[in-house]
Amino acid sequence: MMNLRDQRIILTGGAGFVGRVVAQKLKARGHDPANLFIPRRKDFNLTREADVSRLYSTAFGVPGKVDLVIHLAAEVGGIAANRDNPGRYFFANMAMALHLIEEARADGLHTRNGKFVQIGTICSYPKFTPVPFNEEQVWNGYPEETNAPYGVAKKAAGQMLDAYRLQYGLRSAYVMPVNLFGPHDNFDLHSSHVIPALVRKCVEAQTRGDDHIVCWGTGSASREFLYVDDVAEGILRAAEVMDEPTPINLGASFEITIKDLVELIVKLTGFKGRVEWDASKPDGQPRRCLDTNRAQKLLGWKAEVPFEEGLRRTIEWWRGSGR
Repeated sequence: MMNLRDQRIILTGGAGFVGRVVAQKLKARGHDPANLFIPRRKDFNLTREADVSRLYSTAFGVPGKVDLVIHLAAEVGGIAANRDNPGRYFFANMAMALHLIEEARADGLHTRNGKFVQIGTICSYPKFTPVPFNEEQVWNGYPEETNAPYGVAKKAAGQMLDAYRLQYGLRSAYVMPVNLFGPHDNFDLHSSHVIPALVRKCVEAQTRGDDHIVCWGTGSASREFLYVDDVAEGILRAAEVMDEPTPINLGASFEITIKDLVELIVKLTGFKGRVEWDASKPDGQPRRCLDTNRAQKLLGWKAEVPFEEGLRRTIEWWRGSGR
């Protein structure tokens, strides 16, 4: 088991939605913030090999000092953003993982018994995966078309880690979170995922006095959601106990239709108008719900924050400091 409090850690995406919670939880574990390096986009373009090489060389003053890499940085969005940016999302996510893993090897991470933690995605699962999604099914077909480039890039990163385990002995972990939500999420109406988009729509419609909101699709698709604090804990548990990139689902083991989700957010925000559905827009993957038995068995982890409580916290944050 890796004692995280003693490690020199690179945390990509550490200033973002999930990363800030991971950093807080590291500190709560007794980790010295001086041994945590969070690369910022203005200083390091992680899609460029030269920048990633410089990251390993300078993060802790000299090369050969990194003990653990937790790779959270990603370019990602909802259905609209995925449809508009398939090439960019494939390139950016593949390039970041490719360079970070190879430069970790070049820096000697495997020779120091270090570790690389890669965050995957359930977008890697085949479009018609039987529910609940089991990790053994991840290679059984092509992902849902609107997010396939992103999902394939993330899945390839897990395969790269397994190849580096076999050839170089690089220790690693690979977790696949379900749809995430919580404070500090991306609330941009074009590029955000479903929960922040709906929260913003309802709150702003309520503020303006609108009599309706418009939602994409038919509302028939189902999704599973995981609160940000829970996924951060799952990531750190994987960093502590895993030594190989066995795919591990991180989810709450429940599903809710988009229609029911909209009705719940409407209720919690207090919006009094009607909901209109634009069926000309895609629903995305028909169903998503994860089998999380492997996470419980290998990590000793399960989701703790009730869904409705997480929604309330998210709505309160957006209404307060979020904007």
